[in-house]
Amino acid sequence: MSVLNVAKPAFMAEEDIAIFEDAVGKFFDEHAPEATVAKWRKNHCVDRDMWTKAGKAGLLGLSMPEEFGGAGGDYRHEVVLMEQLGLKGVDGFGISLHNAIIAPYILEYGTQAQKQRWLPKLCTGELVGAIAMTEPGAGSDLQGITTTAKKVGDQYVLNGSKTFITNGQTANLIIVVAKTDPAAGARGTSLLIVETDGAEGFERGRNLDKLGQEAQDTSELFFNDVKIPAENLLGEDEGRGFFQLMGQLPQERLNIGVQGMATIERALELTIAYVKERKAFGKAILDFQNTQFVLAECKTEATVARVFINHCIEQHLAGKLDAATASMAKYWVSDLEGKIVDRCLQLFGGYGFMNEYPIARMYKDSRIQRIYGGTNEIMKILIARTL
Repeated sequence: MSVLNVAKPAFMAEEDIAIFEDAVGKFFDEHAPEATVAKWRKNHCVDRDMWTKAGKAGLLGLSMPEEFGGAGGDYRHEVVLMEQLGLKGVDGFGISLHNAIIAPYILEYGTQAQKQRWLPKLCTGELVGAIAMTEPGAGSDLQGITTTAKKVGDQYVLNGSKTFITNGQTANLIIVVAKTDPAAGARGTSLLIVETDGAEGFERGRNLDKLGQEAQDTSELFFNDVKIPAENLLGEDEGRGFFQLMGQLPQERLNIGVQGMATIERALELTIAYVKERKAFGKAILDFQNTQFVLAECKTEATVARVFINHCIEQHLAGKLDAATASMAKYWVSDLEGKIVDRCLQLFGGYGFMNEYPIARMYKDSRIQRIYGGTNEIMKILIARTL
């Protein structure tokens, strides 16, 4: 049980899941202690060899089939990994994007040859994945992208720019959202795989200076007449990109909810420990009624969120999680994350404003949760369509 006293649901309480959870926690204790994560924040990038270490430990490709080099697990294993990232404070390691977003695109939509070509290397860490959707002029409105991929013989010629790309400085396999038929609207959108090593015309722009998530490399990417083989079109047919994106976005949004939940629980654990030790006017801060009421409210709301997230995970494992419910998980938990972390920071007083304290970093890092994966305003529009 966590600080919330919510027992793990039966589907997460199996012995092999518990053993895996312990192993992941120990891996991060060894390879991502606070001093190492602080170095990542200073460098604005996670060390490349961390990916190799994760691959050797079997943490890449958790839910990929063994025939493609994966661990043969399922979404529960991805949940454990995401939760341990949050609970251990492993800031900036974009492994959940690599594992639970990039690899599933290839598994779900790739040809057999594409799966055999790319998935094993994603599972070892030889390839690090990213997805390039957002452009300087197009964010949540994916139909507004202007990047183009023109078929010329047995190649596509890719032109355009992307921004806010997670793993952008590190990734060497990038799924690029492009228009293969600009006149066809959503039906003219395709996903193409760019292997960046040696790709002429591909350039990485700035490692962007962000409000939070300092250890995460988030970049601009430029494609100037980048020639890629026709077989790098994800799947067999052009114009399937928008359908492919919509099919995977529910899991991406649930991922954000899972990550937010881990941050909420860590914030409460740290804050409760702090207010028990810190004294003011001769007594512990926890002994003040205001502190008790604030934390009682936070724990209640967090408990509701945890039960809902568990329900969403169960629905997703059963193949029943719909887009609207995933949007609820993303919007509501990320809103709550910001609220609870803010209230916890207040209880730390001046120390809460110091970057050396985890609560200050969580405050900054949490803000993006309401923006990426589709803004929370877009989530509400999607939910409203079901009314």
